[in-house]
Amino acid sequence: MGERIPVHVYARDHVTRSGIGVDLRTRPELRVVHDTDAGEASVAVVALDHVDEEGVRMIRTLQRNGCSRVVLIVTNPDEAGLLAAVEAGVSGLVRRSDATPETLAKAVSSAVAGDGTLPPDLLGRLLAAVSRLQQQVLHPRGLTFTALTKREIDVLRLVADGKDTTEIAHELAFSERTIKNVIHDVTMRL
Repeated sequence: MGERIPVHVYARDHVTRSGIGVDLRTRPELRVVHDTDAGEASVAVVALDHVDEEGVRMIRTLQRNGCSRVVLIVTNPDEAGLLAAVEAGVSGLVRRSDATPETLAKAVSSAVAGDGTLPPDLLGRLLAAVSRLQQQVLHPRGLTFTALTKREIDVLRLVADGKDTTEIAHELAFSERTIKNVIHDVTMRL
């Protein structure tokens, strides 16, 4: 067996924090660190009833203090909380009712490996929310999740195809100067 993964447990109440700590200590691949050693942890396991502003602040504080990976245990994950958790940068989400030592150990191991953990039904809700965001907010403004406009994407695709600015301008019906400006703007921004 390799080195044990250091884990910090955060919950708003002592009983929950202690219970999760006891469960995680049963796993030979994990090592629970105390609050004073939280900076050593590779992963923070955060337990919340629901994701609210205080919980998001705690997640971000843990990340700023060295715990770049966070696995969230949530009692009642709703769509707004799910989106807030994703925006805060959590690596995994486990329902409290599903939080056994085994599922938590898998979620922690996945987080360390750079993977994510999410119950399938929540994944479906997250994908639907992302799609709505694209259709209702980004698309009407000419934006995509890559922060590029449709025009910028079209120009970059043609550049990738090996076309020069004159060919791209002709194909997209823009001036060559416009194409050069698009390429310059994207280059400077990215």
